[in-house]
Amino acid sequence: MRIITGAYKGRRLYTPADDKIRPTTDKVKEALFSILTGEVYGSNVLDLFAGTGSLGLEALSRGARHCWFGDNSRESLRLLKENIAHCQASDKATVLAGDFRKVLGRLQEKMDIILLDPPYNQDMLPVCFEQIQACDVLAEGGVVIAEHRREEILPEQVGNLEKVKERAYGTVVLSIYS
Repeated sequence: MRIITGAYKGRRLYTPADDKIRPTTDKVKEALFSILTGEVYGSNVLDLFAGTGSLGLEALSRGARHCWFGDNSRESLRLLKENIAHCQASDKATVLAGDFRKVLGRLQEKMDIILLDPPYNQDMLPVCFEQIQACDVLAEGGVVIAEHRREEILPEQVGNLEKVKERAYGTVVLSIYS
């Protein structure tokens, strides 16, 4: 797993020793950032369920202003901090430990981009969308990108969020809401 382009291009990230953490593949990550072209530079990004931090660090590498990383796994938090230090991104990164509801409630700024990659098959995305809206953390014109399994069908509209795009990459789907 590596940073694809930008300031941290080519840096290999520390990865988990087992399969308890499921990092986004480079193929899906590259597709995601192709979709976001032009929206990343200068943005506030939330990488919720951050795992290794691969998505948020890619955003920072591509010019995001700041990234908040949220996760509740001790192993993820350890890897995340190692990867932030490895990329020398500490000045642009904030790590928030805890359940995703707690992380969303602790945000003090609105996010331009929210990246959701929860554990598969736990039906967490509907609750995430509800919490994002309840905590009012998405900036005007902001986007929420949800990574999920192909079998999980997400609604066209969730509250005031509307699905604007959906792309499949093998068994993984990216659903983009605005």
